[in-house]
Amino acid sequence: MKKFNFLVLIISLLFLLSACINTTSEHPNKNASNDSLNWKVQSFSYTDQNEKTFSIDKLKGKVWLANFIFTNCETVCPPMTAHMAKLQKMLADQKVDTQIVSFSVDPKRDTPENLFAFGKKFGADFSHWHFLTGYEQKEIETFAKNSFKTAVSADPTSDQFVHGTSFYLVNQEKKVVKRYDGVQNVPFDQIVKDAKKVLNQPR
Repeated sequence: MKKFNFLVLIISLLFLLSACINTTSEHPNKNASNDSLNWKVQSFSYTDQNEKTFSIDKLKGKVWLANFIFTNCETVCPPMTAHMAKLQKMLADQKVDTQIVSFSVDPKRDTPENLFAFGKKFGADFSHWHFLTGYEQKEIETFAKNSFKTAVSADPTSDQFVHGTSFYLVNQEKKVVKRYDGVQNVPFDQIVKDAKKVLNQPR
């Protein structure tokens, strides 16, 4: 009986984790190396944590990092956001002018107020970090797939969401040029190094 209960517990935990991450469908082209990435980010105009319109035009000529999160996430989003906050500090300390954009995968519940509170909890510098919402669920699912080759979907059995956990580095031409694990073994120094390199590349 104890063995059965333990098995049920393990299955339940695995199911909970799967509700917030889908590693098998995160990248349809999983064999693509970082050197072969060249994904164009589609145009967007959403709402940030300050209830202001934030569009891709405001990132013109800038290097930025992107990821997908939601404030009600019970598993990977808190560590991802903590890791991004650490990156933001490292980039600022080394004077690497980089913006950060976190797209909510739960726009219905993630109001600007909730996103502001979530970012503040992790010490986000909102002058360079933009938490976005203000779109329909289907829109963010399509945007994530087309622009970042990652899956986003609502879990029909809970209030959680399936989404990828990568950090993406986007260059001045709005193209995704690198991706990194945002949860485990985050290559902080490499990300800073890559951001510097992209910033200094001739245009």
